[in-house]
Amino acid sequence: MASVDGATRRGGGDGSSRRRRVLVFPLPFQGHINPMLQLAGALHGRRGGGGGELSVTVLHTRFNAIDPSRYPELAFAEVPDGIPPDVAANGNIVDIIVALNVAMDGGESSPSFRDVLASVVAADDEGRKPRASCLIIDGNLMAAQKAAAELGLPTLVLRTGSAACLRCYLAYPALLQKGYLPPKESQLYEPVEELPPLRVRDLYYTSNANQELVRKVLGWIAETARNSNGVVINTFDELEPAELERIQRELDGDGVAIVLAAGPLHKLSPMNAGGSLHLRPDRSCIEWLDTQATGSVLYVSFGSLASLDSNEFLEVAWGLESSGQPFLWVVRPDLVKGLDKPSLPDGFERAVEGRGKVIKWAPQQEVLAHHAVGGFWTHSGWNSMLESVSEGVPMICKPQFADQMLNTRYLEAVWAVGFELVGKLERGEIKKAIKRLMVEKEGAEIRERAKELKKKMDQCLESSGSSQIAINRLVNYIISL
Repeated sequence: MASVDGATRRGGGDGSSRRRRVLVFPLPFQGHINPMLQLAGALHGRRGGGGGELSVTVLHTRFNAIDPSRYPELAFAEVPDGIPPDVAANGNIVDIIVALNVAMDGGESSPSFRDVLASVVAADDEGRKPRASCLIIDGNLMAAQKAAAELGLPTLVLRTGSAACLRCYLAYPALLQKGYLPPKESQLYEPVEELPPLRVRDLYYTSNANQELVRKVLGWIAETARNSNGVVINTFDELEPAELERIQRELDGDGVAIVLAAGPLHKLSPMNAGGSLHLRPDRSCIEWLDTQATGSVLYVSFGSLASLDSNEFLEVAWGLESSGQPFLWVVRPDLVKGLDKPSLPDGFERAVEGRGKVIKWAPQQEVLAHHAVGGFWTHSGWNSMLESVSEGVPMICKPQFADQMLNTRYLEAVWAVGFELVGKLERGEIKKAIKRLMVEKEGAEIRERAKELKKKMDQCLESSGSSQIAINRLVNYIISL
C-alpha cells in the first residue's frame, strides 16, 4: 500500500488511471449529516501517495434532505428512505433509524436502496465517473452495509460520536448481562468497572424509549463496525488514546483493516458543512460579539434536537438574567416542547438589554472561535463538544439523551475542561454554575486546561500530526481497494 504520508490535495502525479469515487451515506439527522459532509470535504480532490485522486458522491434521503446547491464540489444521489409519514412526524430517533433500516433491508419502497446504489456503481463502471472504491456509511445503517455487500462494494463506517461512545456500544450486551442496565436508582453512581471512568448513570439509556428497539439499534451499530473494512472516528489521538487502543484491539480480532482517529473533521474539511438543515444562521450575533469584552460572553445552545419544557425554559431565561453575565442564547423555534415558537418571559428582554442577545440559530463554529466567548453551555452533543474543545472554550453541560451523559463524564472527569449542571433546572443553580465558570477561580483554572487541550488538538492538525496522517492513511486505503 502507498505511504501513509503521501496523500495530498489536488496537484502532481499522473494518477488519472487510478481516480476513485467514494460514496458516502449519512444518517439523516443534522448531528450525523454534518460530520459526514465534513469527511466528504476532507476526501474530495485528495490524492494518494502513489497517485490517484478521490471524488465523492453523497447518497441522501428525502427525509431531512440535504441541499446539493450548498456543496457544488460534490455529486448527490437521492435514495428512498421508506420512513412512514407518521414515524417521520413523530421525530423519535430510534423509530426513524429502525424504519430506515427495515425499508432498506427488503422494504416495499420503490425503487429500493439497493437499486439506487447499483445504478450509482454502474455509472462508474460504464466510465461516466471514476470507479466507486467503497461506501462510507453512518454506523447506524447496517442495512446499507448489507446492500453494498450484495454488490461487492466494500464499506467503511464513520462514527460521528466519540471513541468512548463506540467502546460503550460494543460492550452493550455485556452491560446488560452483568445487570448494569436497566439502571437501578440505588446504583446510579456506582462505577462501571469494565468502562472507567463511567458510572451507571453515564451509560446509554433512555427510560421513555422502547428498550427492545434500543437494544436492536445498538446491536446494529456494533455489528456494522465489526463487519466493515474500516472504522473512522471523529476524534483525535491525544483526546482518547486509551479508548482508541482498546477499540483497535477489539476490532482487529474481527478482521477490521483500519481504525482511524481522523478528527475533528470540521477542522480538516475545506467545506463549510456545519450549519442547520432548516435554519439560517443569524450573523448579527457576530457583530454583537464584536462589541463585547474578551472572554466575557457565555454562549448557550442546546443543539438541533435537545428540548426544554416550558418551566425549564423560564428557569434558563431568568438564570441567565440573574447571572449578570453577557450571553448569546440560541432559541430554536422548536426548543420548547409542545410549542412552535417559544416566547421570552415578560420583562426579560428589557432586563438583559445590551448584555444578552437571543437568536434562532448561530454560526456556531465562528461563535466559539470569537474572542468574546469565554464559555459554552451545551447539551453535550459530540459535534458541539469537539467544536468547543477546538477553540479552547470551557463548558457547562446539561446532557439529556443518547451519548450526551457519557460525553459529559469524560469532559468533567478525564479532560477537566468543564462540569455538569446536575439536577433540575432552577434559576438559582443556573446562576451559580455561570458564576463558577465565568467569574470564579475554578473557572479560570478550567479555562487554562481548555487552552492546553486546544494546543494538543492543533498539533494533530499539523502536516505531520496524527489526524492528518489518519486522513492520508484513509485516502491511500480507499485508492487501494
